[in-house]
Amino acid sequence: MLSICARGLTKEFRVFQSRSGLLGAFRDLWNRNYRIIRAVDHIDLEIYQGEMVGYIGENGAGKSTTIKMLTGILEPTSGDLTVNGYHPHRQRREFVKTIGVVFGQRSQLWWDIAVKESFRLLQKVYRVHDEQYEKHLRRMIEVMDIGNLLDQPVRKLSLGQRMRCELVAALIHQPSLLFLDEPTIGLDVLVKDNIRRFLKEINQEFRTTILLTTHDLSDIEALCSRVIMLDQGRIIYDGDLQRLRSKWGSGKKIHLAVEENVSLKQLEKYTEGLAVTWSKRTERKVSAVLNHDTPVSKVLACLVERIPIQEVQIEEDSTEEIVRKIYQGGETNA
Repeated sequence: MLSICARGLTKEFRVFQSRSGLLGAFRDLWNRNYRIIRAVDHIDLEIYQGEMVGYIGENGAGKSTTIKMLTGILEPTSGDLTVNGYHPHRQRREFVKTIGVVFGQRSQLWWDIAVKESFRLLQKVYRVHDEQYEKHLRRMIEVMDIGNLLDQPVRKLSLGQRMRCELVAALIHQPSLLFLDEPTIGLDVLVKDNIRRFLKEINQEFRTTILLTTHDLSDIEALCSRVIMLDQGRIIYDGDLQRLRSKWGSGKKIHLAVEENVSLKQLEKYTEGLAVTWSKRTERKVSAVLNHDTPVSKVLACLVERIPIQEVQIEEDSTEEIVRKIYQGGETNA
């Protein structure tokens, strides 16, 4: 079942363009010039129920505009869009009961009242039955470890404490689709791990669909098997992380420290038939670049009986390095 289905989704903004100089300012009073900016440009998007998808792109790529259309805040200029079976902007009142939203820099909790009172207000807003509310809330409080925060006003919470409470608030009504915009921004490693573990649990237990927008690609690596890359309003990649690495990564590298001097010709002979390129750093330190289809174990198996190896280091491009390479190189073939 599709949680999100978009066909030719487009959003354009009409932006005032002022003329230069004093005369231009006077002319703008009576005759204004406008230009059209296309923030999202005919994108097709399908996300199935239960998927955890990373939605990434540079600043100005169109991520936030897409999320605002998917959540019903903005109406598309053109194209077809259904989310959880609803048209988000036209059926907003019914639609919002099926989604949860967490924006890293915005709060849905009331600033001056206790956290538990914010939860209770959200229960009333979404009309969640008491029995269902109590049972689900107890579970989330336990997993997110916020029992000692319930009586504190939101303004007294640290950023990490508030983000944990924000996640619980977004899930009070057990939505089938959760939008996360920079949910771990500014958080320490321990809090990030807790939040990631919580998101994995709700995804597995309730089959909650999660769309994650972030600049922290470690979140994507920890949570998402699928990533969608946006550039200048268009999708330039939609697929799994492994394919992203094999398509744009430079392959694995092996760095070896050996006990005695070994020539490149010897190394090439020992690994004949494998797609390996050898280079020498010092007399007793050599490196190999492996083709994506060449297993590290095969290369090492060819060497261990012939060369006394002191140390092995395996290196692979991180997702962040690969994404940077794609944007810098302008590669757009998905």
